[in-house]
Amino acid sequence: MPAPTRPTLDAIAREASVSLSTVSKVLNGRPGVSAATRRRVEELLHDSGYARRGVDAERGETVELVIENLASEWSVAVIRGVERVSRENGLALTLSTIGDYHAVGDELITGVLRRKPVAIVLQFSNLTADHRRQLRTRNIPFVVVDPAGDPPPDVPAIGATNWAGGVAATRHLLALGHTRIAAIGGPADLLCSRARLAGYESALGEAGVRIPGRARAAGFSRADGEREGRRLLAGPDRPTAIVCGNDMQALGVCDAAFALGLDVPSDVSVVGFDDAPSASWARPPLTTVRQPLQEMAEEATRLALRLRAGEVENTRLELATTLVERGSTAPPPA
Repeated sequence: MPAPTRPTLDAIAREASVSLSTVSKVLNGRPGVSAATRRRVEELLHDSGYARRGVDAERGETVELVIENLASEWSVAVIRGVERVSRENGLALTLSTIGDYHAVGDELITGVLRRKPVAIVLQFSNLTADHRRQLRTRNIPFVVVDPAGDPPPDVPAIGATNWAGGVAATRHLLALGHTRIAAIGGPADLLCSRARLAGYESALGEAGVRIPGRARAAGFSRADGEREGRRLLAGPDRPTAIVCGNDMQALGVCDAAFALGLDVPSDVSVVGFDDAPSASWARPPLTTVRQPLQEMAEEATRLALRLRAGEVENTRLELATTLVERGSTAPPPA
């Protein structure tokens, strides 16, 4: 049986009823094509399998990292991890930012198609089906690092054991003798927030300790932590320990405690999550759950490069979190 004929750009142009130059613009991410025409050509490129073959010769020598912003401590660790593996493989690092809260637009994908990286590492996990198809049509592998949401099954992702981290933080406080342990959740729409909170609840349930009311969802900022800390600590039956959704929340809880005349950890113990650099600089130094962000970014980059090489393997991996005991936790007051 003869091998199927490889489709040509001419054939795709005829099928889409457009010019060859229009197909070329779509293929290379250039402007000047209407959204409807671009979508139609993308569908034909995907269905034909044309661009999945013979595109490596045009590829740049970069790995592209797409993150929310460059200012956060989280981003610094991820940049270091991606840059390290890229350099080991003779590749340069390109950075793209999307602003806060996972706002992914067509312009970002169009820019990526023009730059033709060998692989992409993404902070966010909500690429649309169209975006994923565009990248796959160009044979540009992508991997999500520390996915905030729940990526579709076909999206490669490197995460951390958030549930186990929530368990470890709570067990640490239980081992110190605390029984009134409150929690502050992260944004309710983020899978990592829900997993950490579920770990806290599971550890309390395992120990037969009552959960002191439903944890409220909050943002991951220091101001959010201070606000929720004041709410929890101002009452007459205040908790003796608080498990926080991340380190910035935990530092905000410490601010609230100091403002209310309470000492950390003599009056209230506080545990964070992430082990950001500021956790060790705080006074007292923050007990936290370490999320190996740099190692996660390194593994995500290695996975993306292996996918580029055509290797078939497990494309979902969670790296272990570990408890880091510092000065913000102690036995409860008598």
